[in-house]
Amino acid sequence: MRRIGGFLLAMFIATAGVVFLLYKNELGRMRDAVSRGGVVANLDMGPVEYADSGAGIPLLSIHGAGGGFDQGLANAADLVGKGFRVIAPSRFGYLRTPVPQDTSPAAQADAHAALLSKLDVPKAVVVGVSAGARSAVELTLRHPDKVTALILIVPGLYSPTSPVSIEASRGNKFVFRVVNAGGDFAWWATEKIAPSVLVRFLGVRPALVAAAPRAERNRVMSIVKSVEPLSLRFPGINIDSAPALHVLPLEVITAPTIIISARDDLFNTLPAAEFAAAKIPRAKLVVYDTGGHLLVGQQQDVRMAVRTFLAGAGLTPSSDSPRQ
Repeated sequence: MRRIGGFLLAMFIATAGVVFLLYKNELGRMRDAVSRGGVVANLDMGPVEYADSGAGIPLLSIHGAGGGFDQGLANAADLVGKGFRVIAPSRFGYLRTPVPQDTSPAAQADAHAALLSKLDVPKAVVVGVSAGARSAVELTLRHPDKVTALILIVPGLYSPTSPVSIEASRGNKFVFRVVNAGGDFAWWATEKIAPSVLVRFLGVRPALVAAAPRAERNRVMSIVKSVEPLSLRFPGINIDSAPALHVLPLEVITAPTIIISARDDLFNTLPAAEFAAAKIPRAKLVVYDTGGHLLVGQQQDVRMAVRTFLAGAGLTPSSDSPRQ
């Protein structure tokens, strides 16, 4: 029995060692990727990291909670494809953008405007996804001359009747504790062992993902993986987790606007989307019955809706615009 016990202990130690090495290798690659993909602009309000990719119509891609410039680039690629110069900042607390004294969406919007000025971009299409919709709206209000069109995807905005919130499930409570601890290993291990827990935490019913085509399942898992390394994104997640949302003068927005959400979004963004669409003059509202917070299964329709919207606003890119 002692020999068997010793053998099992040795096997456990060996397995744990292999798992730890795999984790360290993957985490190292992720840290290396995010350290090389962006540059830091020194603005008057402090440093802001960003990526600048492609050529064509300028587009500012503002990521959601758990993101960074890398998520902003991926969001833009999913939404619009070629023909755009995508500028994707890391918002306050994400990756190499530090947490300033004022972390409000208004201050973030001023940073967005300063970044566009730094890059000699007079105006841009502005895309705000999830929590990124807050500073996208503030940018449109505070610096209307810099916004040619506004695209809000599953927006984490104010609603007077039913606020945006995280579903209070047991799994979400566990992941929320992991996020609060900034636990890189815990997120990585959960992604390997129980990815459905993280899928639900990102606002999608796991059954919807399981029934989706392989390409769509792969897209969802790439978003789950994009939160890693969690510790480099945790300060920003902490800011996004306690929003002080309030009524904004949306009725003064003049930029062409499209707002997209889903009825089964587990973050409950539909009431906020409907409220914003009712307030912003001539805003177009697109609502899907299914898709969750990641709009699973709706990607082709979303891209078509966005491209049609941009064409209607006179923002059709050249079909042969090169990518860098």
